Amino acid sequence: MPLDLNSLPDVSHLSVGILGGTGDQGRGLAYRFARAGQQVRIGSRSRERGAGVAEELAALPRVAAGLLTGGDNTYACAADVVIIAVPWEGHSELVASLREPLAGKVVVDCVNPLGFDKQGPYPLEVAEGSAAQQAAALLPESTVCAAFHHVSAVLLADPQVPSIDLDVLVLGEDRAAVGLVQALAGRIDGMRGVYAGRLRNAGQIEAFTANLIAINKRYKAHAGIRLTDV
Repeated sequence: MPLDLNSLPDVSHLSVGILGGTGDQGRGLAYRFARAGQQVRIGSRSRERGAGVAEELAALPRVAAGLLTGGDNTYACAADVVIIAVPWEGHSELVASLREPLAGKVVVDCVNPLGFDKQGPYPLEVAEGSAAQQAAALLPESTVCAAFHHVSAVLLADPQVPSIDLDVLVLGEDRAAVGLVQALAGRIDGMRGVYAGRLRNAGQIEAFTANLIAINKRYKAHAGIRLTDV
């Protein structure tokens, strides 16, 4: 069955919260979603830091007034859909601490558990299998999906880049939630959200980021993924 983008739900009215919204990936996603017209709540460990970054991003081109606000991570959890974009090192602690405010939410994990040494990046072993599976174990009252792993933070944050031309691989157990995340990805110019399997397959998606980093370093690029025949 070919990918039918018209069958995806209308998500234009949904707000998006970003945990770790002051980091490179979080900032970039926040900017692109706000640029697409979504209401965005930026979260940070520091309320002042979250509010400050929201103010900075709100001043960038093509962001309508009032779409970007910021506070602490609990503030971001009040959004309709919440994206986890924190460093792997603090992933489990933060996610576990937000179990209650994330209950009943669709939560999207885009964290890549990677290590770095003199030979470059490499995937780390995760007891649960992946960062997304760890999040699902820590958030039993939430619906966890995995997505947005292979999107260049540099391109996301650059106002001069008109579109982000790549496919976002979306994984999850709940097909309605997966469709919602696919639709959110499609709100960003150039992106498609593509179903890529159940959450148990998130480990290799996260690990592939190490390959993309190596490609980017070798070719001085910001490589993404575009699927053929879909």
